[in-house]
Amino acid sequence: MTRHNTVLPSYRKLWIGLGIVLIVTFTILGWTGREIYRQAPPIPHVVETTDGVQVMTRDDILTGQQVWQSMGGQQLGSVWGHGAYQAPDWSADWLHREAVALRDILAQEKSGRDFDSLDSEDGYLVAAKLKEEMRQNTFRAQDDVLVISKERAQAMRQVAAHYFDLFGDAEELDQLREDYALHDGAIPDADRRRALTSFFFWTSWAASTERSDSSITYTNNWPHEPLVGNEPSTANVFWSVISIVLLLVGIGALVWYKAFTDKREEDHVAPDKDPLDKIEVTPSMKAVAKYAYIVVALFVIQVLLGAVTAHYTVEGKSFFGFPLAEYLPYSLVRTWHLQTALFWIATAFLGAGLFLAPIIGGREPKFQKLGVNVLFGALLVVVAGSLAGEWFAIQQKFSLNASFWFGHQGYEYVDLGRFWQILFIVGVVLWLVLMLRGMWPALIAKTTSRSLVLLFTGATVAIGLFYTAALLIGARTHLTIAEYWRWWVVHLWVEGFFEVFATAAIAFLFAKLGLIKYRSATRASLFSTSIFLVSGIPGTAHHLYFCGTPISAMAVGASFSALEVVPLVLIGFEAWETYRSQKLAPWVARYRWPITFFVGVAFWNLVGAGIFGFLINPPIALYYMQGLNTTPVHAHTALFGVYGLLSLGLILVILRRLTIQHVWRSGVIRYAFWSMNIGLALMVILSLLPIGLLQTWASIEHGMWYARSAEFMQQPWMETLRWMRIVGDVVFISGAGAFAWFVIGLKTGRSFVGSAKGLRPSGANKVLAEV
Repeated sequence: MTRHNTVLPSYRKLWIGLGIVLIVTFTILGWTGREIYRQAPPIPHVVETTDGVQVMTRDDILTGQQVWQSMGGQQLGSVWGHGAYQAPDWSADWLHREAVALRDILAQEKSGRDFDSLDSEDGYLVAAKLKEEMRQNTFRAQDDVLVISKERAQAMRQVAAHYFDLFGDAEELDQLREDYALHDGAIPDADRRRALTSFFFWTSWAASTERSDSSITYTNNWPHEPLVGNEPSTANVFWSVISIVLLLVGIGALVWYKAFTDKREEDHVAPDKDPLDKIEVTPSMKAVAKYAYIVVALFVIQVLLGAVTAHYTVEGKSFFGFPLAEYLPYSLVRTWHLQTALFWIATAFLGAGLFLAPIIGGREPKFQKLGVNVLFGALLVVVAGSLAGEWFAIQQKFSLNASFWFGHQGYEYVDLGRFWQILFIVGVVLWLVLMLRGMWPALIAKTTSRSLVLLFTGATVAIGLFYTAALLIGARTHLTIAEYWRWWVVHLWVEGFFEVFATAAIAFLFAKLGLIKYRSATRASLFSTSIFLVSGIPGTAHHLYFCGTPISAMAVGASFSALEVVPLVLIGFEAWETYRSQKLAPWVARYRWPITFFVGVAFWNLVGAGIFGFLINPPIALYYMQGLNTTPVHAHTALFGVYGLLSLGLILVILRRLTIQHVWRSGVIRYAFWSMNIGLALMVILSLLPIGLLQTWASIEHGMWYARSAEFMQQPWMETLRWMRIVGDVVFISGAGAFAWFVIGLKTGRSFVGSAKGLRPSGANKVLAEV
């Protein structure tokens, strides 16, 4: 590698700043985790009535948690607001049903009549007695026993009987299962159904029982349920105000920085020729092409699974009349939809890293191609094995322990069984080794690019290590603790260090192309990483407001996550500079479509991650919105709009370099880009957002249970809004299909200017035949 004789720029202050950010923010997140462990709601050894009759045990509750996991867990309804949006939130649903049942029992005891028949005075007394009964903490820590009244035990039996029939095949509940998209006989074993009711009761008990040292429940008064006095707490409102103020301060500070501190360098002059043309396409780089094709295949499968998942919201057991749920129930299709999304996005990042490693290091390490091929095979095994295991688990073909290991763990985004999870981690470690050995020469050489390479390497190592947080979740781990570690994976691994990896990768690529200076790319990347992580790391706690966590988690999450919008505003400036780079030299037109996809990422970063993210971010907003369709508004626009478009853009960079001697036909890829973006916008505007806002109104007025109930969701006008999603889905699917058609055309030659239909140009044949 060529050494520069000029004095190398120093980034010492920026590196020190980033180091301080990492130390301070992980300290805050670690302290929050300690408090979550300390103050998680207790799981009693025994639940018994005041006269000593045993109702359930801790083993029943934890076995019920395993049953819930095996049937899909968070992919069928939700618990504490986390999960799917079609069936009820089981915690809120159980709480309301138990409160209504207990209220009628108390009314019968008082006057021999149902509650609705009482006069106002008696009704007031019964309502007050109900709140006292439900909110009073009767857990005895000294002997680990939860004591409940005989009346409450009677109400619990009524609710448990409803769930026992619901998850079986009781004919009288067939329509309700249809409304919930719950297949018949979801849990055929009676003992498992009884255990499941114990778990649902415990999640409801934690949501309605006050902490021993406080007047708020273990879930910070979530869900909104007027019958038991669950209303927003003082802390909820206070930290919401603080978060909004901090957001305004953060944006103001950014404007000040851009206006008075950020020194713009003179216009950069791009080289006359593409610098990457001087770099030989190595065997391992050619081998990465297969990653691009599997990414596109999984992307198309994931999009089609999403269409089926959406259709189940209007036909709970059928697909346009065909009884699809008998073979592929809703919880399975939704699991596969999310899993394949993570698989193709992660594969795109892994492939992009492997493609860039020889470019960064300046050489091809020995046996690098073999490693790339072995990793590809391992990824295919994990994908196929985990998806098959999830089918067997949801069909209740496994024992509960086998389901955890080889089937379904039950938690969104970390659904795959533990065995497949370990294999995936082994694959990621292999990727990390391949990356480090490829980049090693650049890491030890004193060049202008070294700091940028170090940042890219750090992000690579973080991606390799942070997924291992998923291993801290066991089959019977306390739900609050499981949620804490799950969001380490979802927020820190996916939303955190993947973002840093992408920032450094794109910065390095643009610097290597000569479109920006290494000094500018390095300064911008280090600065952006610091301000992103200063909010993003402790901001992980904003997912944990109502998961049995203390107020301290709410304070940390609300304060820091509000600042996550700030770096997203900064990305808008960078997007404009990226767009302008297309005009720096004629040869840059080769990279028009990868650059266009990166600009799309900037747009959805601001709208999807920023605006729609902040819509549900303040505690007072999330109190009423958690578990409603406002969440998938953010999820779709952030996951696909940001990470999806970014992944597709990286794939286009790989394919562009592998076919660099040819001119691409732009019509199909142009249609794909605009159709996917317009389709995503229509999906949100015509369906998801209006449904979510209407649910929010219902949640505020009546309670969370009502906003998720079949009574509300199956009203004709709500069903019409769900059908409206098909407009955006069709446009989006056509764009995904066009993207796949274009990529296939790169292999056949159809996507090149001047090539005959079906005839692969000789140059492309030479490169792509080695895939």
